[in-house]
Amino acid sequence: MAREMRVTFPGGTRADAEYKGRIIKTDQPVYQGGGGTAPAPFDLFLASIATCSGYYVLAFCEKRGIPVDKVSVVMRTERNPESKMIEKILIDIQLPPEFPEKYKNAVIKAVDMCSVKEHIMKPPAFEITASIG
Repeated sequence: MAREMRVTFPGGTRADAEYKGRIIKTDQPVYQGGGGTAPAPFDLFLASIATCSGYYVLAFCEKRGIPVDKVSVVMRTERNPESKMIEKILIDIQLPPEFPEKYKNAVIKAVDMCSVKEHIMKPPAFEITASIG
C-alpha cells in the first residue's frame, strides 16, 4: 500500500508537506535565498537520523528501567570538501557514569537498528513522473 505525502508551496522558498494529518514546514536558509523560517529539507533528513537513533536509545533504556534524564545522542557529520556530500555520520550515545557497563554494546546495537539508517543502507528505488491536469 502506497502512502501519500502532498507538498504545497505557501510562498517564497517554503515547501510544506502534509503527511498523516500533520504539516511539516520547510524553508531554505537565508544564505541560500530563503527566509530561514523553518528547517531546510536536508536538515530534516539529518534530524530524522539523529532522532531515530535517539528513539532506539530511549526504547532500550525504558525497556530495562534505565533513567534517560542524563542520556543524550550527539550526531556529527563529515563532508567531502570537493563533492560537499556527507561521507560519514558519527553517532555518539552519551551515557552517564551510572549507566550499566554490561549494556554499553547492546545500546549501540539497538541504535544500529534505526529504521532511517536501515533505509539509507538499503535505499528504495525512486520513480519520478509528472502529471498535467
